[in-house]
Amino acid sequence: MNKTILVCDDEKNIREGLALALELEDYSVLLADSGEAAWKLINKNDVDLVITDLRMEKMSGDELLKKVVGSYPNIPVVILTGHGTIETAVTAMRDGAVDFFTKPVALDRLLLLVKKSLRHKDLLDENIKIKEELAALKASQNYGKMIGNSEKIKKLLETISQVAPTKASVLVTGESGVGKELVADALHQISNRRNGPFIKVHCAALSDSLLESELFGHEKGAFTGAIATKKGRFELADGGTIFLDEIGDISLSTQIKILRVLQERQFERVGGVKTITVDVRIVTATNKDLLEEITKGTFREDLYYRLNVVHVEVPPLRERMEDIPLLLTAFLDQINKENNTDVKGFTPEAKSALYRYDWPGNIRELRNCVEAAIVLCKGEFVELNDLPPNISKNNESQSISLDIGLSLAEVEKQVILTTLNNCKGNKSKTAEVLKIGRKTLHRKLEEYKEKE
Repeated sequence: MNKTILVCDDEKNIREGLALALELEDYSVLLADSGEAAWKLINKNDVDLVITDLRMEKMSGDELLKKVVGSYPNIPVVILTGHGTIETAVTAMRDGAVDFFTKPVALDRLLLLVKKSLRHKDLLDENIKIKEELAALKASQNYGKMIGNSEKIKKLLETISQVAPTKASVLVTGESGVGKELVADALHQISNRRNGPFIKVHCAALSDSLLESELFGHEKGAFTGAIATKKGRFELADGGTIFLDEIGDISLSTQIKILRVLQERQFERVGGVKTITVDVRIVTATNKDLLEEITKGTFREDLYYRLNVVHVEVPPLRERMEDIPLLLTAFLDQINKENNTDVKGFTPEAKSALYRYDWPGNIRELRNCVEAAIVLCKGEFVELNDLPPNISKNNESQSISLDIGLSLAEVEKQVILTTLNNCKGNKSKTAEVLKIGRKTLHRKLEEYKEKE
């Protein structure tokens, strides 16, 4: 789609000369002989960039600049000035102009600036669009912390919504870093227990003896150092939800006690004789294959079936790459706030590298990457070189062999289909790599299907 540039100057020759140069570069051009006329055109048309003289009757260029910056902050404004008003032009830049040119204008430098400014505007516009999409997505969901609009995430959220109101125990599985804890949090937050406690226990972080005390509590004097009675996590979770992360790492002796809680909702504190009854919903998570652990004899089969009343599998990031734009925007906002930074987004080259990478560390790795890039970023947008080397090198171009004699349409088709194949069928990623809109890509693919 052609960009529209507004040229505002009270000298006809300058207006028309600039219009001719811009039209030769395939830009659409609007002309105005005063700031007042320019302002009317801006309000009636989709203007992408403004080039304006400073000194004009009816409304000066600096007045026009202030109006544009105030009402349309994403529209870049370039100032034209005579030698006698350079100081005024410098002031205009402080007011928001992207640059100024003295007359006669150096066309090559102006055209280069126009191209750069329009690219910057595209990045800002895309960032705003994704932010709006993210806000709309969060508003439409019961639980806003799980970010994504892919089919796999939609299906996952649908399962969570269906299971959350019940008392059924849920086993959450998936690779490290996929967000299993967020699933547990969602199950609690949209359940009837949302006003009750949500207690998390990372089982692998505790020794066997310490884990037992943490889960079930202990009486005063139960062991050396037990100077007071302590309630366990199950007792603290009464009326709410307990989340046992890395359940595959607990000992067989502790598994027996957890099994009893699942069967009878009862237990005794370590060193105690009083039976405590609780009403607790149990959600567990693991990145291990528990059926394999059962075969090895390290996990009880009866406990597995008690925990696995409902099984929720969280997909790895590489299987939902179309969610990356939303995740990037969400992480960008979070990390900017945490670090008091104001990075606007990512350049196309940086995004292309992020889309090419397979993310073995999943969401956790993506967030860490975004945080590192923002901290190292020197400009408004994260560049390819701001990314970790293991990710930036994924942006290396791949060659496509083309037969001589193909028509342009056949070349386009081969490039699109080969890129789609290299992106493993991910259309969002393909559109980003080819630097075309997703709608354009879908239309092209439909055309190819019709001609088969």
